[in-house]
Amino acid sequence: MSQSVKKNYIYNLIYHILILILPLITAPYISRVLGAENIGIYSYVISISAYFITFGTLGMTIYGQREIAYRQKDKKEYSKIFWEILILKLVTMTISTTLFYFIFARGTTYSIYYKILMLELIGNCLDIGWFFQGLEEFKKTIKKNVIVKILSVIAIFCLVKTKDDLYKYLIIYALSILIGNMSLWTYLPKYIEKVKIKELKILRHIKPTINFFIPQIAMQIYTLLDKTMLGNIVSDKSEVGFYEQSQKVVRMVLTLITSLGTVMLPRIASKFSEGKKDEIENYMKKSFNFVFLLAYPMIFGIIAVSSNFVPVFFGKGYDRVSLIMNVISPIILLIGLNTIIGSQYLLPTKRQTEYTKSVVSGSIINVIMNFLLIKPYGAIGASIATVIAELTVLLMEMYFTRKEFNYKKIFLLSIKYIISSVIMFVVCILIGRIINNDFICTITQVAMGMIIYFISLLILKEEFVTYAISKIKGIKDKLKTSKK
Repeated sequence: MSQSVKKNYIYNLIYHILILILPLITAPYISRVLGAENIGIYSYVISISAYFITFGTLGMTIYGQREIAYRQKDKKEYSKIFWEILILKLVTMTISTTLFYFIFARGTTYSIYYKILMLELIGNCLDIGWFFQGLEEFKKTIKKNVIVKILSVIAIFCLVKTKDDLYKYLIIYALSILIGNMSLWTYLPKYIEKVKIKELKILRHIKPTINFFIPQIAMQIYTLLDKTMLGNIVSDKSEVGFYEQSQKVVRMVLTLITSLGTVMLPRIASKFSEGKKDEIENYMKKSFNFVFLLAYPMIFGIIAVSSNFVPVFFGKGYDRVSLIMNVISPIILLIGLNTIIGSQYLLPTKRQTEYTKSVVSGSIINVIMNFLLIKPYGAIGASIATVIAELTVLLMEMYFTRKEFNYKKIFLLSIKYIISSVIMFVVCILIGRIINNDFICTITQVAMGMIIYFISLLILKEEFVTYAISKIKGIKDKLKTSKK
């Protein structure tokens, strides 16, 4: 990978961790103060606002990122594209925000919470992160968000004190999004040129954004519908809370993988516009290796440590979260591969139709499985439905790209990762049986698990790891030489 891709991966990883770090760092505190039922209400109302954000943005986030990436070297042209997409987004988000207010923020059970989430929708109106991502300026998207996130964490510990403070928690959440997105506008003048209004052709973006919108809404169905259906089908909102907490941990871990896909989309889009197919293939092979390297130990690791981790992290009364985490953990690998084939390859190479078919198929399966499994099994059923949906998407994407990629060879790359992960898993289970203290046990399992995994890969002479070590040694040798 080129240096710019590595740097952008790190910047984007930090950015996504910052987005998740507020609920994750505060999760042990919030789970104890608000309780499982309030966490369930929080998750439910957030899932409702997310639908309106999806409808309001159509597919403009990914579409805008790709279109800016195609024109990275033409400031005049990408400035025009920016203003056209931004104006279109402001119109559609205004409509969506208005509908959200009249449907949910007036006279409903959780209207006070929906009114607070109006700030979240306004924040998404002003989001221009897609523009900087398209230019591969990922560093810009994190600088000012760092302060906002730190202040948010401080505010939670200072202001959220009892079960009645759920509204304060939501205000902090919504304001962090609004202020964070507003802060990016200070960078804008350096990157765009003035464009005459008569030069703008806003309507030309409607059709392509709708093409991106279809897979976006389909994706939302199987990432958010489970929470919405749990909230409606299961009377006990604690079940939604358990599901929310398990997803929070799994998706935090998943961020390490999906951040690469966000970085690679504009890079591959740029290479595609230049007709450099060999470089695209090289990026793709390394991406598959990267996902296998991280996904397998994460899955086996979660299953090994969850029973000790959950009571330490969330407190008493959250035992069910451990089982849900184990059931849903395979999505780490599935979403990782879906990100590579779908977001990283199909979208930037203008194959939205195949991407849409894959995601829509997953959504249909998810809805069917949710109806069948949520009522008898609750959050466990929703977790199974999510895994099956992601597997459906992956199989469809693999079918559409079977001529471009030899998947037999690709999956053979994962054998050494699986062997190393199983060895790590066995060691972690043994540690769990020896150490009785949950906190000490969890720390020991994580530390020893990482060491055992990478030692196993070294013994098996895994190519990706040995290459990385050789690069690190090369850097050290250069530093020693320069000192002399």
